[in-house]
Amino acid sequence: MNDGHNIRLITVLGAIVMQSNISRPSAVSDDARVMMLYEANKKSTIIAYLLWWFLGWAGGHRFYNGKVGSGIAQLLMFIGGSALLVVYVGAILLLGWAIWWIVDAFLIPGWVRNQNNLLATQLGA
Repeated sequence: MNDGHNIRLITVLGAIVMQSNISRPSAVSDDARVMMLYEANKKSTIIAYLLWWFLGWAGGHRFYNGKVGSGIAQLLMFIGGSALLVVYVGAILLLGWAIWWIVDAFLIPGWVRNQNNLLATQLGA
């Protein structure tokens, strides 16, 4: 008889615990949600440099940092310079592209910082 009483008490306590979990507000605050969104979407300087090194010829680092127009220009300049290399005009295009590629190495940290600041501003608004 004592066992049946314990089972009912446990069942009643379980129902109370379940009801208190259901009525509780969300455990994630707005600030935490914004921080999680920021961390998930922020740009990385390391990724940008890896793209610059391995896909710089295609403007990969520029696409990553939201500079689509100049990324396309850099890609076309490399392709055009490579195609025209046989008639020596391509060498001029490739020299210009190479200088642009080297200058980008110094610009990447500022681009990443600006992108992350823009993201923080958008999430904070």
